[in-house]
Parts: sequence; C-alpha cells; structure tokens
Amino acid sequence: MPEKPAATFPRPSWHQAGIWTGCSFPGLMRLLLQNRCRVHWSYLFDCLSDVTFSLANSGLGGVQQLLYARRLKRVEIADDPVFILGHWRTGTTLLHELLALDARHRCPTTFECFAPNHFLLSERFLAGWTSFALPRRRPVDNMEMAWDRPQEDEFALCNLGVPSPYATIAFPNHPPQFQEYFELENISAEQRERWQRTFLSFLRQLVYERPGRLVLKSPPHTFRLPLLCKMFPRARFVHIVRNPYVVFMSTVRLWKSLYASHGYQKPNYEGLEEFVFETFLRMHERLDATRPLIDSERFHQCRYEDLVRDPTSEMSTLYEKLALGDFAAVEAPIENYFQRRDDYQTNRYELTPDLHAEITRRWRPYIEKYGYSTSLVSGTQS
Repeated sequence: MPEKPAATFPRPSWHQAGIWTGCSFPGLMRLLLQNRCRVHWSYLFDCLSDVTFSLANSGLGGVQQLLYARRLKRVEIADDPVFILGHWRTGTTLLHELLALDARHRCPTTFECFAPNHFLLSERFLAGWTSFALPRRRPVDNMEMAWDRPQEDEFALCNLGVPSPYATIAFPNHPPQFQEYFELENISAEQRERWQRTFLSFLRQLVYERPGRLVLKSPPHTFRLPLLCKMFPRARFVHIVRNPYVVFMSTVRLWKSLYASHGYQKPNYEGLEEFVFETFLRMHERLDATRPLIDSERFHQCRYEDLVRDPTSEMSTLYEKLALGDFAAVEAPIENYFQRRDDYQTNRYELTPDLHAEITRRWRPYIEKYGYSTSLVSGTQS
C-alpha cells in the first residue's frame, strides 16, 4: 500500500516513557510469560527497563493503597460518565479534547493512564519535571502530547495488569491477543468481575483527585455497551464516525506506529490489514446489535467532517442532546482551541484503486449507513 509519508516510526528515546513503563510488576510479568518472553534482542534493554519501573510502580501502588484505600472506598461517582464511542482514527481524541475544555468534566490524563498504580501519590511530584519523558507530538497524527492532556483509559487498564487487546502492541508478531476482552462476554464471571472492579477503582481515584462528570474515551468501549449500561444505567454516549477510506489508511498507520514504537519485537505487520478490516466490521456489527439498550436521549451521533467544519454548532448540538449543561461556558474555549490548530498538518495517503475497491466491498454497510461517497479521491488526508 503506497503511503505518504512512509510509515517509519522511531523508538522512544532512552529517557522517554513507553506504554509499558507504567505497568505493574504482576501485569508486566503476565504479559511477558504469556508471550514466552520472546523479546527481540535489540529491545532487551527497553524490556528490562520496563521491568525495573514495574517494580517501582507496584511498590508505590502498595504505598498509595495503604494511604488512600479507606478514603477511596467512600468515593461515589455521582454523575454517570459520558462515553465517547467510535473506531480508532475517527476523531475520538479530538472529541475527548473538546469535552475536556469544560471545567465541569473530568477526563483521565496521560499521566494518570500511564501511571495508574500510583498517580494519587506521585503526580504532584513527578508530572512537573518529567515532561521530557513524552514526545512533543504523537508520531501517528502530529497531535500534541503532554501529561495533563486527556488520554484513553484502556491504557490505564493495561498498566493495572488487566488483560486487554492492546497487549498485541507488545508482541505484534504473535496472533492478536485477548480479543475476548473487547466484548467482555466470552470470559469467566471471575475475569469480568476483576475487570469491573479494576475499572471502577481507577474511576474512583480520578473523581477523588478532582471531582467532575467523567468523560471516558476508548474505542474498545464501543464493544461493551451491555456491561457499561449495567454498570452506569444513566451514562451518556456519543458516537463519532468518519470517512471509512481515511479510517482504514489511518488505522493501519496507527497500529504500525504503536507496534514499531512500543513493541518488544521487530514488527513484520503480517495480517495487519486483515485485522483492521475484521475488527472494524466486528465493532460496528456489535454496536448495531447493542445500540437499542440505550435510550435515544442518552445517545448522540456525529460526523468527524461536520465537527471540524463547524465545531461550535456541532458541540452545541451535542451538549443540548445529552443535556450536558450550559454550552456558553465552553463556546469560547472551543473556538480558541481550533484557532490554535490553524497550523495543524494532517497526514496524506495515496489510496490505490484495488484497496479502494476492497474497502468499498467489505465496508459497504457502514458506507451506506452513514452516507459516505464511494468515489476514489487522490491524496486522502487523516
């Protein structure tokens, strides 16, 4: 698949944090043993470094538990969360950042998701002087990175030792891992209870640290509506869609970036395109099947293209539909956000006729449902 620019992604520098740097020791050991420790020799230092940090993460986590356990038990999540649903690269990050501009909202930050074992204890001391541990921009899409920016809570679950499909990032040359943790239905009751317990514990820590209505963004949550509705009967959901041809190219680039930058193997990318095809279909079939569980007043759908064309109008509609409160309080911050992004450059790709035809054939139900054109356009942007 010809791609511009070429999909070459650097490893984090020795002083920069990787995805697994914040993992607990039991969680990292489970991940390594599950994959028979088949770490490429050139990444042994990275792996051993993560193991060392994992010991510190678990130690600090134990101290945090001793200091905060009693207080955290009393924390109640007064307002059920807002969940941002959608496939990877459909604009879920943009929507998360816009909702985070509202001071009434509580979004997990990058530090909290990358150090979920001990952020209550460590954030005030570490976040300020460890900004060098993050790249300035995300390699996959050039969006800014910082410890205090909103982040995907699936990374927190990974680092807390919960099995996740994202384990594939660590060992990309092995078959996709923990795929049953998308829907969370074909796992044991004990495993599901552990997932729920860990998720709720993390959310209570967030609300304890700073109260507010939780806004959570993680594409895997799109598979999990039955369990999320059971856990949070009054939760609100916003689903974002985007041109599927852009989504395909950009998602392939996303996984290539994560595999190359945060894996313990030299990725060969075998089967990656098929994985993207199948996971996309699986996600939207699941969403269509479980969407009736949510009352219409608690579910809103938007298009990425409309959001970037007229963000004020689209966000105003979202606030009104989901009853999120006075939109006037965040109208100016949203407008300022887009003014600061005037120089933002998207990636450009060339979509071959054969690949375009394959996307059209396999994703036609999505294309037709959401009204996207099947025309082949040169220089696809994402």
